[in-house]
Amino acid sequence: MKNIFKIACLFGMTTLVSCHDKSAPNYQYFPNMYESVGYETYSESAAFKDGKEGQLPVVGTINRGFEPYEYENSTAGYELAKANLKSPLDSIQKDIVKGQELYEIYCISCHGAAGNGKGKLVEREKFLGVPSYADRPITEGSIFHVITYGLNSMGSHANQLDAKERWLVANYVLKLKSEL
Repeated sequence: MKNIFKIACLFGMTTLVSCHDKSAPNYQYFPNMYESVGYETYSESAAFKDGKEGQLPVVGTINRGFEPYEYENSTAGYELAKANLKSPLDSIQKDIVKGQELYEIYCISCHGAAGNGKGKLVEREKFLGVPSYADRPITEGSIFHVITYGLNSMGSHANQLDAKERWLVANYVLKLKSEL
């Protein structure tokens, strides 16, 4: 009797071990991960409604961290900003040292250390006609607008400086103007 039991157990174990195939298990947790469907790169997809290529964001949404700027990039927008735009920073937030650091990184090469339009690039004649701050009727709003959109040969610095940093630079430029 003991021999029959041992033979039956041995036969059962052999059957279980021989039927198991490690390369193709009989279960798959996420079958699409094991055997993904191949798609052509630029083919149409039924994933979006009405055969569109992608979904548009909801109307009125803005990117995270983006601060809307209501003045347009035009001469009229510049004049409006010059007349109406005021710094949202209070006297404690106006860090003149940080404004000077940012000015020395982004502005000094063209506008010069004193704001007289005699930076290194102007001295080497890479750019000509950079005006002195003393010669221009500028306000903090006009400075912020120009840093945001650029003017004439100066490009926009909105990608390099966030809104608070642009206000700090505008505050420092006004300080330089008062010293000229």
